[in-house]
This record gives sequence, C-alpha cells and structure tokens, in this order.
Amino acid sequence: MLLNGWGRWRRVGAAVMLALGVGFIGLSPDRADARSAPAQAASADTVAQAQLPPQGRSMLALIYRGGPFAHDKDGVVFGNRERLLPASARSYYREYTVRTPGVSSRGARRIVCGGSQPAAPDACFYTDDHYASFRKIVP
Repeated sequence: MLLNGWGRWRRVGAAVMLALGVGFIGLSPDRADARSAPAQAASADTVAQAQLPPQGRSMLALIYRGGPFAHDKDGVVFGNRERLLPASARSYYREYTVRTPGVSSRGARRIVCGGSQPAAPDACFYTDDHYASFRKIVP
C-alpha cells in the first residue's frame, strides 16, 4: 500500500505499532506514559526481594552492610537523567552493580537506592535493562 507523504506514513506506522503493543520508539504505551509521569511508574511497578535474582539479593545485603563492593562504580551517585525515578536532590540516588553470570562486563542489571545514608536507604529500585525501566524493591 503506497501512502502519500512521510507525515501520513508516520501516523499510520505509529497506529500500527501501538495496535501491536509497542510504542513508536520501541516502548510499550505504558512505558511511554511512565516517561511523562516517573513517580507513578516507580510506585506502580514493584519487585519483591525474594523475586530478585540471587545476585540482586546478595547486592542488596551488601548495600545494607555498607560493602565491600566489587566494582569501583558501586555506590557512586546516580544522576537519574532518565527521570524514571521520583525527583530528588542530585546526590540522593546511588547505583550498584548486580552481577550477571557469564558476562565479563558490569552488564545491564543494577540496584539504585535513594537516601541520605547509603547503608540505610529510604528506597531501592531494580533494573535489568540498564536504566530503561525500574521496579521498586519491596519486602
């Protein structure tokens, strides 16, 4: 089917992609909404500590003990540039690597915790897709 003009093609393409359950830039409609309302997304999506991978549970225990951490970047300030976590002061969030078996790099999995005391965070979030989405860790 030949369509007249790029604008019409984009509108039709976007409608087809949304009908298939993916956003125009590869995000689900829910994820697209999450980008415009980050605080709601963080509170709506949760993961129980018991559902974290074993490496995530181990890292969470290390965070509450204050370390020691394997990676130099563990415990550094996380800027929340994606704005998927609730807005806070710049130094509020810190990131930690969740080891991925079979991967020699840091991989894509992280725990990001927020609070004024790193070993006693107010809240922690888990991502397994390198900051594209977060789920709040609940007991």
